[in-house]
Amino acid sequence: MNSYTDFSRLELDLNGCRRNFRYFRSLLEPDTKLLVLVKANAYGHGAVEFASMMQAEGADYLAVALPLEGVELRKSGISLPILVLTAGTDFFPEIIEYRLEPGIPNLATLEAFCAELESRGLKGWPVHIKLDSGMHRLGFMADELPALMDFLQKHPCVKVESIYSHLAAAEDPGEDAFTRAQVECFETHAHELTAALGYRPMLHILNSAGIERFPEKQYDMVRLGIGIYGVSALPGVKLAPVASFKVKILQIKHLKPEDGTIGYGRKGHPAPEGSTIATIPAGYADGIDRHLGCGAASFSVNGRRVPTIGNICMDMCMLDVSGTDAKVGDTVTIFGADPTVGELAAILGTIPYEILTSVPRRIERVIIR
Repeated sequence: MNSYTDFSRLELDLNGCRRNFRYFRSLLEPDTKLLVLVKANAYGHGAVEFASMMQAEGADYLAVALPLEGVELRKSGISLPILVLTAGTDFFPEIIEYRLEPGIPNLATLEAFCAELESRGLKGWPVHIKLDSGMHRLGFMADELPALMDFLQKHPCVKVESIYSHLAAAEDPGEDAFTRAQVECFETHAHELTAALGYRPMLHILNSAGIERFPEKQYDMVRLGIGIYGVSALPGVKLAPVASFKVKILQIKHLKPEDGTIGYGRKGHPAPEGSTIATIPAGYADGIDRHLGCGAASFSVNGRRVPTIGNICMDMCMLDVSGTDAKVGDTVTIFGADPTVGELAAILGTIPYEILTSVPRRIERVIIR
C-alpha cells in the first residue's frame, strides 16, 4: 500500500548530520560534553528519528522544551539523559516515571518538585538550575540566589546536575559586549551557587552561535541547537542541510491566457504565450507560508528552479514549470540544498528556525543513510 511518503516527505540526511556534529565537536575540548536540542519535534526534523541519530553519534545529553516531548523519546527507546527546559509544575509524575531531568527557573517550581519527590521518598534527583544572566525570560535573578541556596541545602531530594543560562544575541557581533557581560554574570553567580552547594555541578551557557564564536567559554557542556540542523552563525561556514522537504507533482496543466486565472483569489495568470502549471501536494498546512506564493519563491524540479504561481492553498500549491521537462511524479524540492531554508527565511523576513518548525508531523520523516 502506498503511503503519504510517496507524495510528501522530509528527508533527514544522516551523513550531513554526522558532518555537522563532527564540525561542532571539533570546536570543543575533549572533555566538554555536547547536549543536542531536540525540542519542537527536533526543530521540525522529527524528534524520535533525530534523537536516535544523535544517540548513535555520541551526544552526551538531549534537551526538550516540554515534559511530554521527553516522554515520547523515552517511549521510543532513547536512553540518554534528557533535560526538560520548561518543566512547569503539571507533569512531575511523568518526569519521575520517565527519568527526566527538569530545568528549574524559580523557587516555586523547585518547591513543588521537591514536594513531589519527598512524597515518594526519593533523594538526589538530578535538576538543572537556570540563572537569568540578562535575557530576562526565565531563571533566577541575583537577589533570588540566597533563598535558592538555603532551600537546596535543606532538601537532599534533589541534586544539582548543572547550572546554566541562555545567551540572547551570541550570533550578533554588534552585541558582543552584552554577550560577554552575560557570561561574566553567569560565571559570578554560578560560582557563588557552587560554593554554597559544596560540590561542583556542570556549567553551560553556550548555544550554537556561542560554540562557534565564544569557544573559550564552553565550560563543562554546550548546547547545540540550530547548528546541528545545518545553520551556522559564521559567514563562510557551509554546514550540511540535514532536512530536505520533497514532494511529487500531482498534475500538469497547459494553460492559455484565455483559460483564465490560477488558484484562490484569481491571483495567478498564464503568460501571454501560455504556461505549463504543476500542482504539488503541499501547502500552508505543510509549512509552505502563503507569502511564498505568487512568484515570491521558487522551488527546484529536475535541477531547475521554478516559481510559485497563484496563492498557496492549504494542502497544495502551483508552480510555473514552463520550459521544463517536468511531468507527473517528478520530485520537487521545497527546501534542502536548493533552495536552502535560509533562502526561504530571507524571503519571509524571518529565521530558519521558523521554516523548519513549521513542517507538521503529517509530513513523514525519512532517514537517508
